[in-house]
Amino acid sequence: MRFNAATLNAATLNAATKHLDAPLAVVDLDAFDHNASDLVRRAAGRPIRVASKSIRCRFLLERVLRRDGFTGVMSYALPEALWLTGEWAGTDLADTDLLVAYPTTDHAALRAMAEDDHARSHVSIMVDSVAHLDLVDAALGVGHPDIRVCLELDVSWRPLLGRDLAHVGTRRSPVFTAAQAGALAAAVADRPGFRLVGLMGYEGQIAGLGDHPAGKPITGAVLRWMQDRSAHELAARRTAAVAGVRAVADLEFVNGGGTGSIETTGLDESVTEVAAGSGLIGPTLFDNYRRFAPAPAVLFALPVARKPRPAIATLFSGGFIASGPVGKDRLPSPYLPAGLKLLGVEGAGEVQTPVTGRAARDLRIGDRVWLRHTKAGELAERFTEYQVIEGDRVTHAVPTYRGEGRSFG
Repeated sequence: MRFNAATLNAATLNAATKHLDAPLAVVDLDAFDHNASDLVRRAAGRPIRVASKSIRCRFLLERVLRRDGFTGVMSYALPEALWLTGEWAGTDLADTDLLVAYPTTDHAALRAMAEDDHARSHVSIMVDSVAHLDLVDAALGVGHPDIRVCLELDVSWRPLLGRDLAHVGTRRSPVFTAAQAGALAAAVADRPGFRLVGLMGYEGQIAGLGDHPAGKPITGAVLRWMQDRSAHELAARRTAAVAGVRAVADLEFVNGGGTGSIETTGLDESVTEVAAGSGLIGPTLFDNYRRFAPAPAVLFALPVARKPRPAIATLFSGGFIASGPVGKDRLPSPYLPAGLKLLGVEGAGEVQTPVTGRAARDLRIGDRVWLRHTKAGELAERFTEYQVIEGDRVTHAVPTYRGEGRSFG
């Protein structure tokens, strides 16, 4: 389902934001809502848990959680989950279920959760070893109230008969086999002060790798071959793991996938919900998939501060480098006006970012260039607010996490 990007052109964006100084960031609600609808279509009836690290803006989180098809938050830090539950107390989102996707070592946050009945009943933390249970016990002491926990299964692909000699995917949990999952589930079930409520697995080798990279047909073919075989292997292994865990615990949810793997994850009947976040924002990392094409919903503008040569315009700021393997694909990408590119020898800089190309000659001091970030949520760490565009005008500004004075790592 393609988006009619009628509002996303340079003239409209410049006119809508002419009363604002750049650098600035905008969120186009038409594009955001389109992306939300497309995720629901792709999920084909599976509930979507929103990955907050890809949003990092409470206004946008709340907007999507109030749509049909979305339920719950996949938080990335326990302090974040506690903050959200506190902000939503007494609202229609008070009963939102929050899963902290990464194990916590934050003793203060664990103590705060243990002392808060509402948070303790709505927040689940991640574990992948008995050591995580030991850490919680050390933070809370003997006889602490039940803490909801989710077990993480490593759902990467090990093509050499499951041996860790070749590992394709993210390095997360040490729990790889169904037997290991069942053993850890039994350890949790036998441990006072813990209640196992969920199982989670993130297949990053499918969800986070575009299978149709521009100009690289051979690479694309190899990626599709890998992803097909990984998905086939995972379907059987995850089903067995879920069965082993359910033998000792009454699971409330089994979470899987990410924006890039919704279709393949949804084929696994052992999965009860899928995770997605980046697909709402549409960063450049998700430009290279065959199955879907999210609209660019969040953009940022930088002003032209210099013209060192007629064919080069130097923008102020812009060194917003995305996390992950160091490479050109982690740089921000000039988007509007069309026909601009970064300089290979300089890239995007701390205080200046030169661009060149056919459109650079027409740029003047004070003009602005619109860019896209590589990863969805990280741009919110650079701006305190997003200007909200509805139709062809800015209607208001909303704070990012940073704008609310919150930083969770």
